[in-house]
Amino acid sequence: MLKLGILGLGEGRSTISAALASSKYTLKTICDANEDMCRQRAKEFDFHQYTTKYQDMLDDPEIDVIAIYTPDHLHAEHVKLALQHGKHVVCTKPFIDDLSKANELLQISKQSGKKVFVGQSSRFFEPVKRQRKDFEAGLIGDLITIEGYYHADHRWFLEKGWSLKQSFKWLYGGLSHPTDFIRWYLPNIEEVMGYGMLSANGAKAGLKNQDTMHFIFKATDGRIARVSGAYTGPVQPVTRDSEMSCILRGTEGCSQADYMDLRYAVTTNTGEEQMITWEHKLKHYFRFEGKSHHAGEYQNYLEYFADSINEGTVAYPDLKEGIGTIALLQAMDRSLSTGLPVKIDAILEEYQISKEDLSSAG
Repeated sequence: MLKLGILGLGEGRSTISAALASSKYTLKTICDANEDMCRQRAKEFDFHQYTTKYQDMLDDPEIDVIAIYTPDHLHAEHVKLALQHGKHVVCTKPFIDDLSKANELLQISKQSGKKVFVGQSSRFFEPVKRQRKDFEAGLIGDLITIEGYYHADHRWFLEKGWSLKQSFKWLYGGLSHPTDFIRWYLPNIEEVMGYGMLSANGAKAGLKNQDTMHFIFKATDGRIARVSGAYTGPVQPVTRDSEMSCILRGTEGCSQADYMDLRYAVTTNTGEEQMITWEHKLKHYFRFEGKSHHAGEYQNYLEYFADSINEGTVAYPDLKEGIGTIALLQAMDRSLSTGLPVKIDAILEEYQISKEDLSSAG
């Protein structure tokens, strides 16, 4: 079993639950700069091996993997330190917020020989996993196009003071999920065009950046895709629509994975229509109040990463794919501000990131 350390105990709450329930990890230490948060989690999980100093975990030779859930602007430094201390790394999305640090991380990762996995959790819900399996089995033929969306009534989120700061953008905090679906199936996006707006609800609450966005993507092979996000208004009943969904349209079939609703529909290459749900796994995925944390998907991806370490395979999204996704998100951000299409290569060239260094992502 791998020994795990967790840094950042807000979102890391789900990872504590995941590690304690997993047969592939032993939770060794949890860490947060806020000691009150450490005490809160220690009491909640009856797990009392905590520290307020990241260095304590870095210096612990028994820890194999460090899982990082700190604020976005700290990710690059925390990942760097973990690699330099010989640890495998799980880092929550968005991977980094500054592409100027990408080349250094690529070099350090290569030198360390340790793996980096980006916790893009949306890939690890049951419907999305099943959709990928069916796609790889050829049930819908060749992919024609993909549509992803994340439409949620997150007005409660605006009560968090930091969400009203200039630095907070729903593009990274929310739309990165369905954008990852696009990257998963069409990794070679060459250009993106998008429009965004700040809704009346968002403006009234004091939100600084767009909360309603629509984007079109073009891949190098000519295929196109689209993504949309809306975050501060009412949504459809879940029996009608999911807050987040991934739709694949193929030459011989079509499939739709409804994220948190644990619902999946597919029309296969035989013309058969199927609807599958996983209500029996609700307790696996949602272990806390409401649906504010999704511990089950974190356990799914932690165990996937454990298998990759033990078997010597690549766990995707890896560091290279994580950097590529940030380049895409930054191109989307630039399109919002300029009202013009933006080429991904232009972003990579700006930061002197070689496409060859990212070429093994998949």
